[in-house]
Amino acid sequence: MKIIHLISGGDVGGAKTHVLSLLGGLKDRQTVRLVCFMEGPFADEARELGIDTQVLTCGIVEAFKRLRTMIDREGFEIVHCHGSRANLMGMLLQGKIDAPVVTTVHSDYRLDYLGRTFHRLTYGVINTISIRRIKYHVGVSDSMVDLLTDRGLDPQNMFPIYNGVDFTPIVPKLDRGSYLESVGLSVKEDDIVFGIAARLSAVKDVATLICGFGEACKQASNIKLVIAGDGEQRRELHKLAENCCPAGSYAFAGWVSDMDSFYHAIDVNTLTSLSETFPYALTEGARTHCATIASKVGGVPYLIEHGVTGLLFEPQDHQRLADHMVLLASDAQQRQRLAEKLYERASTRFSIDATVARQEEIYGVLLRRAARKRGRRDGVLICGAYGKGNAGDDSILEAILTQMYHIDPDMPAYVLSRKPAQTRKRYRVGAYHTFDPRFILRMCRTALYINGGGSLIQDVTSTRSLQYYLSNIALAKLCGSPVLMYGCGIGPVSAPKNRRLAGAVIDRCADIITLRDPQSAEELRAMGVKKPQIRITADPALLLDGASDDRVEGLLRMHGIDPNGRCALFVLRPWKDFDRALPHLAETAQTLYETHGLTPVFLALEKGRDLPVSHQAAALLTCPHHVLTAPTDGDLIVGLMTRMQVVVSMRLHALIFAAGQGVPLVGVVYDPKVSGFLDYLGYENYVNLDDVTAEGLIALAEKAMTLGKDVQRAKKLRDLAGENEKAARELL
Repeated sequence: MKIIHLISGGDVGGAKTHVLSLLGGLKDRQTVRLVCFMEGPFADEARELGIDTQVLTCGIVEAFKRLRTMIDREGFEIVHCHGSRANLMGMLLQGKIDAPVVTTVHSDYRLDYLGRTFHRLTYGVINTISIRRIKYHVGVSDSMVDLLTDRGLDPQNMFPIYNGVDFTPIVPKLDRGSYLESVGLSVKEDDIVFGIAARLSAVKDVATLICGFGEACKQASNIKLVIAGDGEQRRELHKLAENCCPAGSYAFAGWVSDMDSFYHAIDVNTLTSLSETFPYALTEGARTHCATIASKVGGVPYLIEHGVTGLLFEPQDHQRLADHMVLLASDAQQRQRLAEKLYERASTRFSIDATVARQEEIYGVLLRRAARKRGRRDGVLICGAYGKGNAGDDSILEAILTQMYHIDPDMPAYVLSRKPAQTRKRYRVGAYHTFDPRFILRMCRTALYINGGGSLIQDVTSTRSLQYYLSNIALAKLCGSPVLMYGCGIGPVSAPKNRRLAGAVIDRCADIITLRDPQSAEELRAMGVKKPQIRITADPALLLDGASDDRVEGLLRMHGIDPNGRCALFVLRPWKDFDRALPHLAETAQTLYETHGLTPVFLALEKGRDLPVSHQAAALLTCPHHVLTAPTDGDLIVGLMTRMQVVVSMRLHALIFAAGQGVPLVGVVYDPKVSGFLDYLGYENYVNLDDVTAEGLIALAEKAMTLGKDVQRAKKLRDLAGENEKAARELL
């Protein structure tokens, strides 16, 4: 690949470090050129690193002409922009050259010129317009991609990347004592030194650090603070420190060039920013095994998981920050545990090599998309019960998208959702509101319409719901799009009129139907469906993999659950006669704790409906227990399941998640679809809600635990779920 990078050349801080380290890694693997628009330290350092560097000091019009000629003559395949001047040039070049144009957004462009009115009204406005008109965007962290998505940019044309750091061990120029003495701080052997390296500006909010440190000093006399950096707030921060902190407990180090000695000298790295993408300060501190306390902003939580790889606090909450400082000052074991976990995560995920490899992957996507045929049907439109706050339904969408991207990683995907903004950001797809008529135009351009997962063809919820899904199937066929009903359950459809309508529409309009159980096939035949291919597969949610151990551990710790403890999961939902079963469910949870040492955990898959009944059951217990709302990520729900000794569930999707991992399970059947699914999978461990007794439930739970984890059956189920993908491939 031949890539040309554009940047002003006056950049400092994270953007400078990111570009130079990225190009330093890329130059040995690809043909790379850096073009700056001014001479200075940036261009000099690039040349010293062996990066092909040219400087254009001419005006905008002349620079545009020279760049266009350079790109065309030398065959550069990608133009990569950084910063306002480069983004302006990229916007002008886009459409005038064959190469795709991409910009890396290093920070929140609305805050870049905070406190500098003239620059905000000039460079800031130019940058905002340019960013919005450039087609492709790289965000320095997932949070930056989320921010750009919130501002209306297309998430399917955005790519997250993280600042990489060289984790090769480095011997600092100065030892701890010598460095701290050089910045005017005297420390004893048992002193704990907190530090921050940041620009002294409003967005970095060092004032909160000073106030928090001052509060912490009232409880911990052995702590010190080093503030490295310079900026417009230096004078007022000096005054604040004089008023808040004991004399001799802190030092302003000014602008620091020897960052290796700085990070080796501190025990705890801190960050108090109001806004961040993915700051180098965190990975640089991780490299030297520093424990970390940071504000919960931007991309920070992607590296710092509270209680696992560091401690987090809400921005400007100096009291919470002080509490964290006191905790780490008094607990050396906790400091070491957090530091080592952070080093382990950062060194494997956020190295320079990982950043370079990710950037190359992004370039590959851009080139593939540039070569993609235009003017033909492309992508999929997925319709289902999404965006309604049900973690089970949303996990089906996650599984379907995973299978679609397995077919084609560059496939455009669009989803009908009750909360399209939320769906767009969470899954990085295009999204329309369920009742937005513009999705009909999308139907006319997509290669496949998916009626996706779950029990959509039923009239228990309402006849209007059934009519909505049937009308969309008919519209898709009318628009010329193939129709796939994907890993779904059918029924119950009770009203004779509804049965006739459903049978007629599905028979005429569906091309292939994949079903999660045999009962659904019988229901379709009974409604007169004969023409479409009908295949019995399994629910696509069975294919979801569990999240990493670190993420699951973080979820458990966040809710006060011992990651090494033994738990039983209960997933309840309101239904008729639930009140009669409630005391039996609670007694089962209590007995499993007393007899087997299993702490009850109640999980609300659909917060609005399930959380009240979970609290009702928990209120009847005298043993320790936990009640939590399901996380939004399906892989976290699955990861949570894998930590359970047994899952007792009314919700079908919880049983699906557990079955996909082979976790011992007990079904409490409120609807024939639950027992039909379990029968199909060969599970006998279930009881009808009307027949629930504590004695019977306990016996089923003990039987499930005795049988243990069923890995072989889980594999067979996942293989069946994979058959849905084959059907999609045929129609695409």
